[in-house]
Amino acid sequence: MSKGRPPPMPADVAAAFDAFPAAIGSRLRDIRGLIFRTAATLDGVGSLTETLKWGEPAYLTEASDSGTTIRLGWMRPSEAHCAVLFNCKTMLVESFRERFPDEFAYQKNRAILLDMSRPVPDAPLSICLGMALTYKARRRVKTKAVTTL
Repeated sequence: MSKGRPPPMPADVAAAFDAFPAAIGSRLRDIRGLIFRTAATLDGVGSLTETLKWGEPAYLTEASDSGTTIRLGWMRPSEAHCAVLFNCKTMLVESFRERFPDEFAYQKNRAILLDMSRPVPDAPLSICLGMALTYKARRRVKTKAVTTL
């Protein structure tokens, strides 16, 4: 994969994108690109695995185990928002909410909701994606620091 371009999309993932309403699918494809671009800029993340989880496009750091899964979806039946979903057992969404209280809407502790009537705030979203892609690596560093005290 080149740093500026995501890899070819697996057929099952492409079918999942095609199943979204057109505007949602287009926005989520853009976010897919941002996920790959963000991953390419982060040391230790490595290549991503692109697959389906719960029938939705999902991005995993299987090669490096540096992060937690990022999923792309939407909140049916409304087409007002698309969603970037994260593991609800992490504190990621709470961290995003603290850092970007007015930039995004949130769904509990599981998702950033992106308003389809507004442009995607790429820079803040890239920071959030980077936090997810490095979540486990950052936790390992914190744990190691605590155990060496």
